[in-house]
Amino acid sequence: MPSQYSKTMRILFWIALISSYILAMMPQELAPSFQSLSDKSLHFIAFAVLTLLLNSSYRMPWWKSVLYLLFYATFIEFSQTFTPNRCAEGLDIVADGIGIALGFVLYAGYKKLEAICEKH
Repeated sequence: MPSQYSKTMRILFWIALISSYILAMMPQELAPSFQSLSDKSLHFIAFAVLTLLLNSSYRMPWWKSVLYLLFYATFIEFSQTFTPNRCAEGLDIVADGIGIALGFVLYAGYKKLEAICEKH
């Protein structure tokens, strides 16, 4: 990936990471409503996007990405125990883990597409 894209992806990753934390810490009554999506779907989507952005931004072994993102997922759940009208749920971390797996599938597809485009 050209360096200008990597820099852009890093900025997008940090914006997504910080935004996801802010949204996760908002009291339920203040948080935006995504009525058509369940809480677990939101976790799943957020962590798929974070995984895709993290791996597009930084070079690291896949297991480090998983470790960092699962730590972040656990940190969010721990932090929510101190937030009014929020509580920690183990199933949120499971949804996050499934989102991480999807993020890796999307990233692998992106890399294959990138390789095909570079050949032409």
